[in-house]
Amino acid sequence: MRLSFLAPGMLELPGYPSVDFVHLAGQRIMPSGQRFGLTSSGFRDGTSDMTERPPMEINVRESAGVSVLEVHGRLTIGEPSDQLHAALQSVVQKGAKKVVVNLNGIPQIDSSGISTLVRISIQLAREGGVLRLVCGPGRVRDALTVTRLVEAIPTFESESAALSNFA
Repeated sequence: MRLSFLAPGMLELPGYPSVDFVHLAGQRIMPSGQRFGLTSSGFRDGTSDMTERPPMEINVRESAGVSVLEVHGRLTIGEPSDQLHAALQSVVQKGAKKVVVNLNGIPQIDSSGISTLVRISIQLAREGGVLRLVCGPGRVRDALTVTRLVEAIPTFESESAALSNFA
């Protein structure tokens, strides 16, 4: 599976490589290239001192019959939320009924990221499955608490606690 990525504010320029996300055999989604192009503040050639956001990375593995997705990077509107949705959709389509999403590698989440988690939770529930979240204290946990998502989707501080909840 290949997912194309175009950062907000960047223009597609012919002749410049784009960033593709490659779904590797080990179920790891990661960047395979770099996007060059014009931004609203000038030309980005990868060597500028502009703040670059690292791409989101999702590691998918099985643990005691539970699909575990470890997410690293900002979970915000656009490609990051779409990337997580695609990874979760892939796991569900393969028949997973027990899914844990580990958000401890996420420094930031917005309403789009929260919406992705809610959509998959609802889909799993309709298909007889369950979603558990792992999220320790911090900004992301605060966002999940304020939106009351921790009441709708069981949320644990450690992966071991989330996995033992399935037993």
